[in-house]
Amino acid sequence: MGRRAQKPVLLGIALLGAVALAACGAEAETEAPEGEPIELGPLSYNVKITRFLNPADPQDSAYLLGQPSAPTGQAYLGVFLTIDNEADEAETVPRDFEVIDTRDTTFPAAQSESPFALQPGASIPPEGRVPEPDSPAASGPTRGAMLLFLVDEEVGENRPLSLEIPSSDGEPGSIELDI
Repeated sequence: MGRRAQKPVLLGIALLGAVALAACGAEAETEAPEGEPIELGPLSYNVKITRFLNPADPQDSAYLLGQPSAPTGQAYLGVFLTIDNEADEAETVPRDFEVIDTRDTTFPAAQSESPFALQPGASIPPEGRVPEPDSPAASGPTRGAMLLFLVDEEVGENRPLSLEIPSSDGEPGSIELDI
């Protein structure tokens, strides 16, 4: 092989080596925009849709089952997501989800009696998913389990909002919500 032919081959080998080294040091992303999954330990989270819920809308009334009317100046925000357990053993859904605005105002997840609600503290079986197949949440229009938040009405002015996800084994995650 001539000297000129060796240069492209050597350059290609060096480029492949650099890509391989970069991949070895790559860490899983703990931040993502809505619609892109993040992995926190063995659990993968993906927010499908985020929207304000209207108690006068027949569809939204099922999401707000058992909730009192929002106080003046506040509204309900639904964050619909899936969680996949990629481990060979059961994992627990975290309990302390929060929505945070750009002013660092924190809104904790509200308890919900809705059949569409994510149940913090629930167990996800090995290789399982929340919401479970054939459940109301998985079969519903959002195809995700709902986290419900009572937020200030002006929270939309303090965007972007982020869903903060606790992790049992490492750094918490954050998904930027699209509202």
